[in-house]
Amino acid sequence: MSARRRRQPRRGVLYYLGLGLSAGLLAFLLLVGALVIAIPALSGATPMTILTSSMQPTYPPGTLIIVKPVEPDEIRIGDAITYQLESGKPEVVTHRVISIAAGDDGKTFVTQGDNNAIADAEAVLPVQVRGAVWYSVPYIGFANTVVNGEARAWIVPALAVLLFGYAGYMFASGVHQSMRRRRRAVTRDSSSAPTSL
Repeated sequence: MSARRRRQPRRGVLYYLGLGLSAGLLAFLLLVGALVIAIPALSGATPMTILTSSMQPTYPPGTLIIVKPVEPDEIRIGDAITYQLESGKPEVVTHRVISIAAGDDGKTFVTQGDNNAIADAEAVLPVQVRGAVWYSVPYIGFANTVVNGEARAWIVPALAVLLFGYAGYMFASGVHQSMRRRRRAVTRDSSSAPTSL
């Protein structure tokens, strides 16, 4: 036992610093993955990216917002909502509700971007509302746009190939090291075996 301990190299501060940084980076990536992928998927929310500066400083461009479905009756003044510019069309915008009105067609919402000087020209109907901003993650939105945009067709397979390649390399490296250890053990045992004349 003591001979084995003597054979192992002493690990310095840099080793433990690298180990701590690796563990911290892994924990950070797991947290971001949970915030951006797992929690929205489990709750039925939708991740979206802020593309313009209309909601600065609260949501600058590149911010990933998680939009959770909300009933129109639950929307309050001050909520940031994501809504369709035209009912039934895919283009959406996220602005803050500055007033709520009840009209002949039911409830409508007047919205305005935090960075805009005037309110939006058209009132938002309940049918246009996709949801309210639940939480946001700064700077991650650009990555979300790239992965979910036109580049997705080649980015996802490329990442898969890289991950499988890395896994294969790690496996082969582990097998190679294991074989080298066995050879050394066999060589050590054969050289220390007593010889008879």
